[in-house]
Amino acid sequence: MMQLNLPPYQTRVKEANGRKQIFDILRRKYVTLTPEEWVRQHFIHYLIEHRNYPVALLANEVPLQVGEKKVRADSVLYDNQLRPRMIVEYKAPTIALTQKVFDQISVYNLLLHVDYLVVSNGLETYICKMDYENQTYRFIETIPDYQNI
Repeated sequence: MMQLNLPPYQTRVKEANGRKQIFDILRRKYVTLTPEEWVRQHFIHYLIEHRNYPVALLANEVPLQVGEKKVRADSVLYDNQLRPRMIVEYKAPTIALTQKVFDQISVYNLLLHVDYLVVSNGLETYICKMDYENQTYRFIETIPDYQNI
């Protein structure tokens, strides 16, 4: 897999049914190793190991319903009252982070109304801090530590 602009971690990869799988610590199971999953697992470990995000308050592949359409948010961070605080959308390293990606995460945010929107392809990461009172947002440089959210 491709080298990312995220800290390395001790991956757990195996082969099953002729396919590579990687262990997802949030779902507590092996999942198919795709380029997007490679980014997800590195990003989750970055949040936990370098930004002190509690494992118990993170979830992967969170089901949402937008009208008749069922979708999944890649990762969601919750606070201690289990209110969503951050949505993270991942793309494979070869996928550009275009307006379409931001539109996708914005639709999820219509349902979850979080404080932070994050998109990453493992090479580039963009973080938006929402300001609902002024109906604006601003890009910030780094993912805040959990205690600063």
